[in-house]
Amino acid sequence: MKLNPAQDQAVKFISGPCLVLAGAGSGKTRVITNKIAHLVRECEMPARFIAAVTFTNKAAREMKERVTQTLSKVEARGLKVSTFHTLGLNIIKSNVKALGLKPGFSLFDDKDTMALLKDLTEVEYDGDKDLLKFLQTSISNWKNDLLLPEQLLKTAHSQEEKQLAEYYRQYQSHLRAYNALDFDDLILMPTLLLKHNEAARLKIQSKIKYLLVDEYQDTNTSQYDLVKLLVGERRRFTVVGDDDQSVYSWRGARPRNLQLLQEDFPELNVIKLEQNYRSSGRVLHCANILIQNNPHIFDKTLFSEMAYGETVKVVVAKNEDHEAERVVAELIAHKFINNTHFADYAILYRGNHQSRVFEKLLMTNRIPYKISGGTSFFGRPEIKDIMAYLRLVVNQDDDNALLRIINTPNRGIGRATLEKLGNFANEKQTTMFSAACDDDLRGVLAGQAYFAVSQFSRWIVEVSDNAVRGDTEAVVRDLIKSIGYEEWLYEHSASPKAAEMAMANISTLFKWVTNMLKGTSTEPAMSLSEVVNRLILRDMMERGEDDSDGDQVQLMTLHASKGLEFPYVYMVGMEEGLLPHQSSIDEDNVEEERRLAYVGITRAQRELTFSIARERRQYGEVINPEPSRFLYELPSDDVEWEFDKPQKTAEERQETGVKSIANLRGMLGG
Repeated sequence: MKLNPAQDQAVKFISGPCLVLAGAGSGKTRVITNKIAHLVRECEMPARFIAAVTFTNKAAREMKERVTQTLSKVEARGLKVSTFHTLGLNIIKSNVKALGLKPGFSLFDDKDTMALLKDLTEVEYDGDKDLLKFLQTSISNWKNDLLLPEQLLKTAHSQEEKQLAEYYRQYQSHLRAYNALDFDDLILMPTLLLKHNEAARLKIQSKIKYLLVDEYQDTNTSQYDLVKLLVGERRRFTVVGDDDQSVYSWRGARPRNLQLLQEDFPELNVIKLEQNYRSSGRVLHCANILIQNNPHIFDKTLFSEMAYGETVKVVVAKNEDHEAERVVAELIAHKFINNTHFADYAILYRGNHQSRVFEKLLMTNRIPYKISGGTSFFGRPEIKDIMAYLRLVVNQDDDNALLRIINTPNRGIGRATLEKLGNFANEKQTTMFSAACDDDLRGVLAGQAYFAVSQFSRWIVEVSDNAVRGDTEAVVRDLIKSIGYEEWLYEHSASPKAAEMAMANISTLFKWVTNMLKGTSTEPAMSLSEVVNRLILRDMMERGEDDSDGDQVQLMTLHASKGLEFPYVYMVGMEEGLLPHQSSIDEDNVEEERRLAYVGITRAQRELTFSIARERRQYGEVINPEPSRFLYELPSDDVEWEFDKPQKTAEERQETGVKSIANLRGMLGG
């Protein structure tokens, strides 16, 4: 497909900073991939000097695939396409010494950080989930804003602020002791390194001569600073974004970064992509009218050359059960009449709790469906166990991994033994593993407990040495066999079938590890330490991001739907308190909720249906919600509320009947 004039302009402008304002469905990925090809072929810039950054592994994979369809293997050699966090991880790995880390550092996921915070606050918080979650979020936000504990301790006023800052200091100090980083460190550390270390900055800038950033409206403070530091004085970059699709403020995203860009780079060239290749004219008109109610940094109006399309419908139900019945009945009838596939339909909602009633009904009607955001592969207990073994093998300072598996399967090392070991490690100011190897441990643990702990630590050291020196693949295979994990699973699983499935998952993990150890045509061979960190990062990035497969109705939150498209979309629960969400109404942040509604509407290619309930159960009460203000903001000529629905004429009824019979004949093979 030929580029339209705006896309062509965005591809060919390379002499300075460029912002491509890409409306929903306007072909932004085509612009990025074509621009990479243009830089390599027309501007003769070797691909190894180009970096493209996005937010999810899925988007990075898609971009990589698109580029390899355009450029030959030789032309694309050395091109860096990754997520922000993978880019950060690579910078850290190349500058371990400058950052005061030891090689082979660990990555803590959110469960690891929560376990550490729980230990640090045991006396004051006593495991209070809300307080712990608040502390975890606060630390994440501080890191996103490039704030370190020392700064916060100086500026803290109240006792509560001082306590939070002190926990942050202790948390960082423990991470250092464990030679570990958390997810936010992957941006914070490279950003601070580039800010304060000129030699490292110049070295990294010499390797990236052109930078492309996708989904720019989702960047937070530290990511914005990282981009600025990477492009340096050369100022040659393209960022692609849409302020109307910024829906992640709760994760630190700042749509204002688009405005800051204009202030920091006055010569910024702004190019707007306004032609939409996804949706019918009517769906697009509704989206445009809705989003005009938000203030804008840059004005743009999407247009489509597709047919104007079907009327947008609002289904009115008695309650949430009736709402699910109505939507599922409409979906079945629509599929039957139009001879479509289940995968053509998406049911989108504001909160995960809304999915249960739809799931139940789809199951009852034997309709295949997929919920995005279920338990991730790495969230399964058996995978977490084997990953903890591998984490400890590559980094003996990883206390969290040790605590998870030192007695799984059972080695006779109980809580009392672990408590003594932990206290001994604190006295010695060392990690629990070092404490387990210490000769003085004999004075702390009695005979059998001492024997079990020291035998375990000796075995880990042996496995670790063999993994570095010998056949790493064989070492990993022997590790899984020698711990007796399969037998333990059959003893502790709910059923033999569950144990069998868990072992199949471990087998999948083993295949991934061995493939990464050997390397592929596109990825170089890795050490076990690199494999483990890559898998931890993949887990963090891919939670709730599984690829959909098979002919299934897609169920997902509006946030999860971003970047996807479906022929037929049902947006359910369009009520005040749900969309816009009550917390956003209370915080006066309805603009972000409007952007979320806009994202949902622009997922629809052909037809869009909303649903509302007159009654809804909430926290044990029955409430009577008002229809969402967003429904009233849509152009009334394009929206048909169900109670206004005109009766079908005899001809229309006959036409529908004929169509249904034709489809039935088709299904029955004539």
